[in-house]
Amino acid sequence: MQPTTPIRRGPVPLDHHAQDNLRYIRETMERASAFTAVPGWGGVVMGITALGAAIVASQAANREVWLLVWLVEGVIAASIAGAAMIWKSRSANVPLLSRPGRKFALSFAPPMLVGALLTVVLYQTGQTAAIPGLWLLLYGTAVVTGGAFSIRAVPLMGLCFMVLGAVALFTPPAWNDALMALGFGGLHIAFGIHIARRHGG
Repeated sequence: MQPTTPIRRGPVPLDHHAQDNLRYIRETMERASAFTAVPGWGGVVMGITALGAAIVASQAANREVWLLVWLVEGVIAASIAGAAMIWKSRSANVPLLSRPGRKFALSFAPPMLVGALLTVVLYQTGQTAAIPGLWLLLYGTAVVTGGAFSIRAVPLMGLCFMVLGAVALFTPPAWNDALMALGFGGLHIAFGIHIARRHGG
């Protein structure tokens, strides 16, 4: 009986190792550079409360009550978003204030601050009809700039808000509550469901 000769396989080409290593590095960097704690289900809840606010605001007796309804909704939505982000980051065991998280916050905050200041100016000058368009446009801008450090769906959602904001600025004030409902309600619900299903809640 002749001894079996071991089958010699040629060496694995070096470029195969390099490609595997580069792929691993690229995927790791993408995960590390993206803020993934954007809350999907939290966005859905924000959308539901916004739809309720739109119904209440549409029946407001005057612009002061209308503005108050939406300001209260803004506080509620911010609280929901904050709690949902904390829950999601803990579930995924990812620090909320990681480097991508800080970049998201620093990019998101300036347009929101501008929106708050311009809201005061528009209210004082009696131009409250322009506020919905301003809010939709600047919220969308904040989501686009912050979303540059997040998953792809986030900046896309921001662009949709910006389009609605532009429409609101050039349409009759009677459309404002419907556009606010479509944006802060419908877009949050639609994109929230997508994010929740595709990106872990």
